[in-house]
Amino acid sequence: MKTFDLKIVWTALGYLLKAAVLMIFIFPFLWMISTSLQTFRETMTFPPTWFPASPKWGNFAEAMNAGPFLTYFRNSVVVTGSIIVLQFLIMIPAAYAFAKYKFPGKTLLFGMILLAFMIPGQVTFIPVYLMMADWGLVKTLLPQIIPFISNAFGIFLLRQYFMQIPEEIIEAARLDNASEFKIIRKIMVPMSKPALATIALFSFVSHWNDYFWPLVMTDSAAVRPLTLGIAMLRETEGISNWHIIMAGNVILVVPILLVYVFCSKHIVKAFVYSGIK
Repeated sequence: MKTFDLKIVWTALGYLLKAAVLMIFIFPFLWMISTSLQTFRETMTFPPTWFPASPKWGNFAEAMNAGPFLTYFRNSVVVTGSIIVLQFLIMIPAAYAFAKYKFPGKTLLFGMILLAFMIPGQVTFIPVYLMMADWGLVKTLLPQIIPFISNAFGIFLLRQYFMQIPEEIIEAARLDNASEFKIIRKIMVPMSKPALATIALFSFVSHWNDYFWPLVMTDSAAVRPLTLGIAMLRETEGISNWHIIMAGNVILVVPILLVYVFCSKHIVKAFVYSGIK
């Protein structure tokens, strides 16, 4: 076989492999959307119904009316938004100090941050719970926010990004009597938008989808997030009403897709410029 023909064959095989991998990842998502638009009878038929005969858009309204969904949604927005804002307030000055300053113990402190990044949350679950209980914060929104306001991965990624910014720009700003706060606000943050967008996306997905920690810390609908509200559909609607449960899951996923669409163009830039490929 000619070299030219072999190249075409390998290219075709490459596309087939990519399409197969894509289907593995996207199939559960498509199945969720299809089920959310089916009737109860269609979800119970065998073999499964791949496409609903007539899409039932009312399933979404029924899912939202099955519980205090607006309260769940508001709690998720408050918790996730507060975590991201507080993480930025802590992470940006910390990353700037590690990237542009020399001080005693800098290497040790940064090593401790990397160590914290590697410790799984399950290890610190009981001590953090006991601390929140001692403070009297259990069964409120605060214990869903406070343990996550530090972001070790964010400090690491942003430090790598800040190190790429030339010292000459910062020195020129200091010669113009710019304060360190103004340098961060006017130079470092605008030049680090890809890294900040990437960190915000990862943090949003992680905390918007969080289920375990809110389950431990809450016992009423007033402080439960949307993930627990979706889980409650199994109790209020019955385990067999998968069309309602999947409609609730679609509602849960839509904000993540919107944030991803907004941030996706910055993700590749962030990892390329920070040297993490």
